[in-house]
This record gives sequence, structure tokens and C-alpha cells, in this order.
Amino acid sequence: MLKGYLSKTAVGSQTAKRHCAEMRVAYTDAWRLKALHAQASQENRTVVERRIKPYFEEQAEEQRRAEQTRVFRRNQAIGLVIVAGAILIFWLFRTNPRWIFPPGWWRL
Repeated sequence: MLKGYLSKTAVGSQTAKRHCAEMRVAYTDAWRLKALHAQASQENRTVVERRIKPYFEEQAEEQRRAEQTRVFRRNQAIGLVIVAGAILIFWLFRTNPRWIFPPGWWRL
């Protein structure tokens, strides 16, 4: 009969579970914060523009987007080269020097 009022850790004890008002307030505050966060994230979403744009405005946006894509791809390539260089330098410092420069390598 008391099983529903007992805490999970004290199922065998005779002490009833005590509810405090502070715990409920903290829970509702967390719920309110979560609701406010969800509302703020909905406000930050991009709005779809429903008007028909003039031709030159569309062309300007496409050019801007193409330029952004080109810069993004260039930065990706530079980043990959930097990562590859870092891996190569790490490999050169960690490996046995005799494997890279065997005796008499300069006479070849």
C-alpha cells in the first residue's frame, strides 16, 4: 500500500517519500526555460521570401552564392593541405630516422 509513496532507493523502508515545493519550482523553472529557448529558436529561423524577385536581383544572389562556394571550397582545400602536412611532419618526427635517410642516401 505504501509502495507508490516510497522512493526507489528505499523501497524496503517504512519512510514515505517527501515532496518539497522547491523541487517542483526548480522543475517548472527548467520547463519554462526550455519553452523560452524553443520559442527563441523558432524566432531565429530564416523566413522564406514569398515575393517574386527581379531578374537582376536573382542573378546578383546567384553570383554571390557562387563566390561564397568558391571561397569555401578554396578554404577546404587549404585546410586539407595543412592537415596532410601536419600528418607528414608528425610521421617524420615519430619514425626511425634510418628509415627515411638510410646510410649513404646522399650518394645515390
